[in-house]
Amino acid sequence: MLATMSPDPTDERRWRAVLARDRGADGAFVTGVLSTGIYCRPSCPARHPARGNVRFFADGAAARAAGLRPCKRCTPDEVSREEAAARSVISLIRTAEATPSLARLAEATGYSPAHLQRLFTRATGLSPAAYARALRRERAEAALSHGASVTAAIYDAGFSAPSRFYAAMEHRGMIPSARAKGGAGITIRWAVIATSLGPMLVAATDRGVCRLAFNETGEDLAARFPKAMFSQGGADFARLLEQVVAAVENPRSASAIPLDVRGTAFQEAVWRELRRIPPGETRSYAEIAAAVGRPGAVRAAGSANGANPVAVLVPCHRVIRADGSLGGYAYGLAIKEALLKREKQG
Repeated sequence: MLATMSPDPTDERRWRAVLARDRGADGAFVTGVLSTGIYCRPSCPARHPARGNVRFFADGAAARAAGLRPCKRCTPDEVSREEAAARSVISLIRTAEATPSLARLAEATGYSPAHLQRLFTRATGLSPAAYARALRRERAEAALSHGASVTAAIYDAGFSAPSRFYAAMEHRGMIPSARAKGGAGITIRWAVIATSLGPMLVAATDRGVCRLAFNETGEDLAARFPKAMFSQGGADFARLLEQVVAAVENPRSASAIPLDVRGTAFQEAVWRELRRIPPGETRSYAEIAAAVGRPGAVRAAGSANGANPVAVLVPCHRVIRADGSLGGYAYGLAIKEALLKREKQG
């Protein structure tokens, strides 16, 4: 007979997802019902079991290893028709020379345009049009990072004109040509300051913090932006430093600090999701992957978490392993543990 597990915060979040029949949680875990011997998707439409009869598993394979069988109503091991439609739309957008219209995507998947818009947004967090724009930006950035000219990157990525490209990139901080050229033409203010967790490098452009790291130096920053201009001091930067130090000492105060960070569309989706985790709570890599609409991309979510350029402000320390252990942290587990402890203490 299976033994029940003691309640923990992660399981309680999963139970809330089950009660809400949250489709966004599908793929992040399965719900084992010990009294019936089956396991289900979190969104299963069947009547909810008693909480004491529920145990959560990372996936169907783990549930089957524990002696459970899949629910015939929600078929947790099968890809749903809506999931298949969302994947089909992604494939169509990625392989098309020009972005397909919503009507064309709807026709290809057998849904009405309005229904397809809703299900795709629910699955990925973006509308098909927004996904296509993010894909164009990602392709342009990849071309720039490999040495392509801005003009070539714009047209190779599918933008119809430079004005559309710059409009799409305006909210994303450092302009693409400057980022691709190692920060050329950009002034970065920086300092290494003392905190209770050790020395911390803080660097910022006029738009916001672009680097926050423990135990890094000015030489490390220069290696990241070899062609940028660097400056220390200034009243505005001093006020920003005060906010950053306060955020380290009390991580609950970090949300209002402006950032100037960029990554791929997937990385930025992960970073946005990290900032949505309430202080004092944690998420698993699988939960983050599911929340950004890519439940199968657990490793990619972990890589995006590790690529976070601004510690604390984008709280990658709030992501732990599915078994509840802390997992890794770029600046050492002692700092991660301290940040989590401070958040839980409020």
